[in-house]
Amino acid sequence: MLAAHAIADAASPERLAEAQLAAYNARDLDAFAACFADDVEVYDFPGVLSLKGRDAFRARYVERFKSEGLHAIAVHRAVIGSRVIDHERVWLEGEAKSAPIDLVVIYTVRDGFIARVDFIREG
Repeated sequence: MLAAHAIADAASPERLAEAQLAAYNARDLDAFAACFADDVEVYDFPGVLSLKGRDAFRARYVERFKSEGLHAIAVHRAVIGSRVIDHERVWLEGEAKSAPIDLVVIYTVRDGFIARVDFIREG
Protein backbone atom coordinates (compact mmCIF):
# COMPACT_ATOMS: atom_id res chain seq x y z
CA MET A 1 0.00 0.00 0.00
CA LEU A 2 2.94 2.33 0.53
CA ALA A 3 3.69 2.18 -3.21
CA ALA A 4 0.10 3.16 -3.97
CA HIS A 5 0.48 6.23 -1.72
CA ALA A 6 3.69 7.20 -3.52
CA ILE A 7 1.91 6.89 -6.88
CA ALA A 8 -1.04 8.93 -5.65
CA ASP A 9 1.21 11.66 -4.27
CA ALA A 10 2.97 12.11 -7.63
CA ALA A 11 -0.07 11.69 -9.86
CA SER A 12 -1.87 14.29 -11.87
CA PRO A 13 -5.65 14.27 -11.44
CA GLU A 14 -5.99 12.34 -14.71
CA ARG A 15 -3.42 9.71 -13.72
CA LEU A 16 -5.05 9.38 -10.32
CA ALA A 17 -8.46 8.80 -11.95
CA GLU A 18 -6.89 6.19 -14.22
CA ALA A 19 -5.10 4.50 -11.28
CA GLN A 20 -8.32 4.16 -9.28
CA LEU A 21 -10.13 2.77 -12.34
CA ALA A 22 -7.37 0.19 -12.92
CA ALA A 23 -7.48 -0.82 -9.24
CA TYR A 24 -11.29 -1.07 -9.44
CA ASN A 25 -11.03 -3.40 -12.44
CA ALA A 26 -8.36 -5.47 -10.70
CA ARG A 27 -10.61 -5.57 -7.62
CA ASP A 28 -7.59 -4.46 -5.57
CA LEU A 29 -9.27 -2.81 -2.61
CA ASP A 30 -6.04 -1.57 -1.03
CA ALA A 31 -4.77 0.10 -4.21
CA PHE A 32 -8.25 1.47 -4.94
CA ALA A 33 -8.74 2.98 -1.48
CA ALA A 34 -5.19 4.40 -1.49
CA CYS A 35 -6.23 6.77 -4.28
CA PHE A 36 -8.72 8.50 -1.98
CA ALA A 37 -8.16 10.98 0.84
CA ASP A 38 -8.70 9.91 4.45
CA ASP A 39 -11.64 12.33 4.63
CA VAL A 40 -13.06 11.61 1.16
CA GLU A 41 -16.68 12.64 0.67
CA VAL A 42 -18.99 10.84 -1.77
CA TYR A 43 -22.12 12.55 -3.07
CA ASP A 44 -25.08 11.38 -5.11
CA PHE A 45 -26.52 14.00 -7.43
CA PRO A 46 -27.78 16.58 -6.57
CA GLY A 47 -25.33 17.01 -3.70
CA VAL A 48 -26.60 14.37 -1.26
CA LEU A 49 -23.73 13.16 0.96
CA SER A 50 -23.77 9.35 0.88
CA LEU A 51 -20.59 8.62 2.81
CA LYS A 52 -17.56 10.24 4.37
CA GLY A 53 -14.11 8.87 5.11
CA ARG A 54 -11.84 6.26 3.56
CA ASP A 55 -12.97 3.52 5.98
CA ALA A 56 -16.62 3.96 4.99
CA PHE A 57 -15.54 4.13 1.36
CA ARG A 58 -13.62 0.84 1.64
CA ALA A 59 -16.58 -0.81 3.38
CA ARG A 60 -18.87 0.14 0.47
CA TYR A 61 -16.65 -1.71 -2.03
CA VAL A 62 -15.78 -4.90 -0.08
CA GLU A 63 -18.78 -6.85 -1.38
CA ARG A 64 -18.68 -5.34 -4.87
CA PHE A 65 -15.06 -6.40 -5.32
CA LYS A 66 -16.03 -10.04 -4.74
CA SER A 67 -17.66 -10.11 -8.20
CA GLU A 68 -15.18 -11.65 -10.64
CA GLY A 69 -16.98 -10.03 -13.57
CA LEU A 70 -16.81 -6.48 -12.20
CA HIS A 71 -15.55 -4.19 -14.93
CA ALA A 72 -15.69 -0.47 -15.72
CA ILE A 73 -14.49 1.71 -18.55
CA ALA A 74 -14.18 5.44 -19.01
CA VAL A 75 -16.19 6.08 -22.17
CA HIS A 76 -15.14 9.71 -22.13
CA ARG A 77 -12.91 11.73 -19.81
CA ALA A 78 -12.53 15.48 -19.40
CA VAL A 79 -9.99 17.12 -17.11
CA ILE A 80 -10.55 20.64 -15.83
CA GLY A 81 -7.95 21.71 -13.30
CA SER A 82 -8.23 19.48 -10.23
CA ARG A 83 -11.41 17.80 -11.48
CA VAL A 84 -11.78 14.74 -13.68
CA ILE A 85 -15.19 14.16 -15.21
CA ASP A 86 -15.75 10.63 -16.47
CA HIS A 87 -18.64 9.11 -18.36
CA GLU A 88 -18.25 5.57 -17.04
CA ARG A 89 -19.86 2.31 -18.06
CA VAL A 90 -19.91 -0.38 -15.37
CA TRP A 91 -20.79 -4.07 -15.50
CA LEU A 92 -21.38 -5.36 -11.96
CA GLU A 93 -21.40 -9.06 -12.92
CA GLY A 94 -19.47 -8.92 -16.19
CA GLU A 95 -20.45 -8.03 -19.72
CA ALA A 96 -22.00 -11.45 -20.41
CA LYS A 97 -24.08 -11.53 -17.20
CA SER A 98 -25.26 -7.98 -16.60
CA ALA A 99 -26.43 -4.92 -18.47
CA PRO A 100 -24.09 -1.95 -18.24
CA ILE A 101 -24.78 0.97 -15.96
CA ASP A 102 -23.88 4.39 -17.36
CA LEU A 103 -23.01 7.20 -15.00
CA VAL A 104 -21.05 10.40 -14.77
CA VAL A 105 -18.47 10.60 -12.02
CA ILE A 106 -16.71 13.80 -11.00
CA TYR A 107 -13.46 13.24 -9.10
CA THR A 108 -12.06 16.26 -7.26
CA VAL A 109 -8.38 15.95 -6.37
CA ARG A 110 -6.72 17.67 -3.42
CA ASP A 111 -3.12 17.16 -2.24
CA GLY A 112 -2.56 14.14 -4.49
CA PHE A 113 -5.69 12.22 -3.49
CA ILE A 114 -9.29 12.10 -4.62
CA ALA A 115 -11.05 14.17 -1.95
CA ARG A 116 -14.56 14.24 -3.37
CA VAL A 117 -16.59 12.01 -5.66
CA ASP A 118 -19.91 13.05 -7.20
CA PHE A 119 -22.04 10.36 -8.87
CA ILE A 120 -24.71 11.26 -11.40
CA ARG A 121 -26.90 8.28 -12.30
CA GLU A 122 -29.99 8.05 -14.41
CA GLY A 123 -33.11 7.98 -12.29
